[in-house]
Amino acid sequence: MKPITMLLGGIMLGAAALSHAQVLRIGMQDDPDTLDPHRSRTYAARIVFTSLCDKLVDTDAKLNFVPALAKSWSWNDDDTKLTLKLRDDVVFHDGSKFDAQAAKANLDRAKTLPDSQRKSELTSVTQVDAPDATTLVITVAQPDAPLLAQLSDRAGMMLSAKTFADKDSGTSIGRNPVCSGPYKFVERVQNDRIVLEKFDNYYDADKFAFKQVVYMFIPDSTVRLSNLRSDGIDILERLNPTDVADVKQDKALNFQSVAGLGFRQLMFNTNNGERAKTNPLSDKRVRQAFQLTIDRNAISEVIGGGIFPPAQQPFPPASPYHSDKFPPKQPDIAKAKALLKEAGQENAKVELTFANNTIESSAAQMIQAMAGQAGFQVSLRPTEYAAMLSDSAQGKFQFDMRGWSGRVDPDGNIYSFVTCKGTLNDGKYCNPKVDELLNKARTISDQTERKAVYDEAQTILQDELPSMYLYYQPWPFVTSSKVQGFVPYPDGMIRLRGVSFK
Repeated sequence: MKPITMLLGGIMLGAAALSHAQVLRIGMQDDPDTLDPHRSRTYAARIVFTSLCDKLVDTDAKLNFVPALAKSWSWNDDDTKLTLKLRDDVVFHDGSKFDAQAAKANLDRAKTLPDSQRKSELTSVTQVDAPDATTLVITVAQPDAPLLAQLSDRAGMMLSAKTFADKDSGTSIGRNPVCSGPYKFVERVQNDRIVLEKFDNYYDADKFAFKQVVYMFIPDSTVRLSNLRSDGIDILERLNPTDVADVKQDKALNFQSVAGLGFRQLMFNTNNGERAKTNPLSDKRVRQAFQLTIDRNAISEVIGGGIFPPAQQPFPPASPYHSDKFPPKQPDIAKAKALLKEAGQENAKVELTFANNTIESSAAQMIQAMAGQAGFQVSLRPTEYAAMLSDSAQGKFQFDMRGWSGRVDPDGNIYSFVTCKGTLNDGKYCNPKVDELLNKARTISDQTERKAVYDEAQTILQDELPSMYLYYQPWPFVTSSKVQGFVPYPDGMIRLRGVSFK
């Protein structure tokens, strides 16, 4: 009997190995917020959506717009109607057909849902029509230069319209999303994992190798890397920069980094609720003083291992909208103290909220020490990232440290954060002149003319400082050497088309 037992054990081990080979595990720094693309606001959720929810338009590795659910698109002569021709071979994960009516229902929901995070991205859209099953026509009030870019992100992600039938009274869609991507939702264990399963009826299913994709929440970067080395995960997103040199020498791993479009910023609560009323940072002189205590170069070297370029503006150096007029401010402790004295806040007590992961914690401690040189008394409040954003939206913060993964069009890096009704403007900063300029920029297609308008808006924002940028965000990925076909994109998304195990 012993040989039979050994044989059975061998068969079981072989089956387990086969099963494991069909499962891709991705180690995530942050746990996503809601899996409803119209309500979502985190980078981690966008990574999951990339395999779960197809979009009308996508971008390639060089940030060119490419077909997705829309096969082609064109503007009319005065750039007020965008016509998209849609695929006719797409079904949602519940078996319902994707067509122009479904696309219209999604865009209408994104525009009208009370807590939609996509509203400010679709402000110009006045009407959406579906003249036939494969034609979608979007009418805008005025030319909208960023619209195509918005449709290549969450505003263009499609959910099954059947799931809207209950009037979306709660969080059911976010808990059980039904999209049309290459993978369908299976389960979520909060602060642990999200499991997706291959959707065999996907129109391009043969391009996706894995039967299952598991996103695992591991906030500690050291633990995340240990899991990769011990075969607990296969892809790691956001490697701690201090580990780059060591990883590059490890033949069992592949380091793949790409310059990103996004940034890390501090957002100040200037006008959101009761906490703003007692917040020393509501005074722009205090914000200006705070900025003059921060050494961005030191943060890059100590926290970023030299790969976090210092940032003073929302447009990264690779963007044609990056302006030489706004170089990173250098520390000036004497001037910071003078501004605090002028504001009557020589020993300003402020609380910094930040995500409880390795990099954010280290950066927060550096910021605390730097600001202390001018008299700031900074207390630190680490919290889970999605919970932090929820609190900030309700005004339950003085200032926080947050990331933005960046957008192809410059509007996506600024508009929602600083306009009076911007959906990501948690500090509730409001200057009608800034709104006027940023709305104007949306209507301009000429790059030089548009950049001049952004420069004018930034001149105001650099003075009033509703947000302070720290560094531009690179995307350092690491994969197991058995992973092949993975290509990092500047938008930081993990695309699994053509990815497999050797």
